[in-house]
Amino acid sequence: MTEPHFADTHPMALPAASPQATRATPLGIRFTSSGSEYFRIWIVNLLLTLVTLGIYHPWAKVRRLRYFYGNTLVDGAALDFHGNPKKMLKGSALVAVLFGLYSLAGQFSPMAGLIALVLVAVIAPALVRASMQFRLANTSWRGLRFRFTGSMPEVYRAVLPLYAPAVLMVALVTFAAPDAAHPTISLWFLQFILVMVVLALAIQPWTFWKLKQYQHNHYALATQQTRFTATPGSIYILGLKILGVLLLAIAVPAAMTVQAIDKLAQTRSLSAGVTAFLLVIFMLFVMLAAVKPYAISRTQNLVWNHTRSASLQFLSDLRFKPLLWLTLKNWLLMLVTLGLYWPFAAVAMARLRLQAMSIQSDIDMNTLVGQHGSGSNEAAGDAAGDMLGFDLGL
Repeated sequence: MTEPHFADTHPMALPAASPQATRATPLGIRFTSSGSEYFRIWIVNLLLTLVTLGIYHPWAKVRRLRYFYGNTLVDGAALDFHGNPKKMLKGSALVAVLFGLYSLAGQFSPMAGLIALVLVAVIAPALVRASMQFRLANTSWRGLRFRFTGSMPEVYRAVLPLYAPAVLMVALVTFAAPDAAHPTISLWFLQFILVMVVLALAIQPWTFWKLKQYQHNHYALATQQTRFTATPGSIYILGLKILGVLLLAIAVPAAMTVQAIDKLAQTRSLSAGVTAFLLVIFMLFVMLAAVKPYAISRTQNLVWNHTRSASLQFLSDLRFKPLLWLTLKNWLLMLVTLGLYWPFAAVAMARLRLQAMSIQSDIDMNTLVGQHGSGSNEAAGDAAGDMLGFDLGL
């Protein structure tokens, strides 16, 4: 489930905290869903999507989001989702056409494929922005619609660092890669590819920071608009920690593999070798399974603990160990049930992640709601129709 977004119009419009608000009031977040309830929604959605060859997908998505949002209570009041599945179907169809044309262009010539790729890359940031506008404008709390206020130039500036090495690499592979006429791979070609790969990896944390800055600087609700205070350095430090966990996850099974091979050479026992091999595979699975929960927990905490508005501070205390055990449990039960446990796993994961979050408020939320009654919500709801109602799941 996508984490709930909270945000307003322009930073200059932010009101100062009330002089009477000397103590922050906690706004708890609860998730009241149950796996059995969601299973019934999920199985119907799955069957209807299969029967209609995917056409039912937007309706299935609306049912899922309304269920999850309706069971997410912030300060005792549930969120709500108002998306129109017909608009979402139009948006999904247009995206499918765009990517279908890109795939088709690659069959004609490398030049046509490159041109199509560039066009998709040019359009993609606009789709991301439209998707976020649609999702936020169709999400409400106590009758107030959320808003996303990020501009078009800002989203392009956010993704530009990622595009440069990618475009250069694609162009090089398209026009300079070995072919029947020139089958040998030149040294400069390999060196350039290596440099581009290293550059792309090196700027990943910075690009992630710019995207999160773009998102978390523009969530709005009533008179409150969020700002993102994390620094690029904090993202790089987090990236290095995740990389360290990944290397550890690979190193431990690798060392066990060496030991297993040595033991097999000494004993020459087939059963001992098979046992050792299975143990190594199991350890590799467990170690690699730990990487994603570590990355999710640390990223959620870093991002949301550095998100606030003039009067609201978001807090996240998602712990690695509970998330790890839940992940392993979910994987095991999905394997045993051939995937039928998935709805229960989704509910359990959403509950753990959502209830690890809270909000500290310096203002009376009743006052906030009273200042922006239902009259101001219609325009925000109409904005949800922009770009044919795209919802990319962001």
